[in-house]
Amino acid sequence: MGVVRLVSVAGVVALVVIVGLRAAEGAMPTPVSATTAKQYLSTLKVEAEHSRDGYDRDLFPHWIKIDGTCDTRETVMKRDGKNVVTDSACAATSGSWYSEYDGETWTLASDLDIDHVVPLAEAWDSGADTWTTAQRQNFANDLTRPQLIAVTDNVNQSKGDQDPATWWPPRTSYKCTYARAWVQVKYYYGLSVDSAEKTALNNQLAGC
Repeated sequence: MGVVRLVSVAGVVALVVIVGLRAAEGAMPTPVSATTAKQYLSTLKVEAEHSRDGYDRDLFPHWIKIDGTCDTRETVMKRDGKNVVTDSACAATSGSWYSEYDGETWTLASDLDIDHVVPLAEAWDSGADTWTTAQRQNFANDLTRPQLIAVTDNVNQSKGDQDPATWWPPRTSYKCTYARAWVQVKYYYGLSVDSAEKTALNNQLAGC
């Protein structure tokens, strides 16, 4: 398992300028292309989901300190927002955030959650049940791959730990990006897919 590279907020902003994304959009790292995602998906192990027995969210240490007082969650909030102001504890006190999942814009940080594109429980079901704590921490705080994004809180809550067999972002135009991100994360971490999940991803990627 590779060591997750924790990039600086400034570095991420510079990347946004380079790839030409709108400042108000979530600045999650750009996923691989649809063609590459299809190739990755074809190599993923297909198997039934593992037992959820023994799973606990705390087995994936998350929101670790990234820079000074800023943890992973706060780093994503600053990265994905526009004109974000933070207090001495790095909590966002003002700004605006565009939620890619549903196309809504928010000005209160409390209206957003940080979504793990591949949920922690889904990772457990797909192979992370055998990982070390360090590997799970890397996964839960990965700022390098398209795994963390600030989105509308109730949309994230409606997703829960579902995979693409049963849940997609309600904003149709984002589904392709979501599929590419999902596959990239699963491929990088060597996670499996179940048959219904693979079918749903293949169907979506076919139209990208």
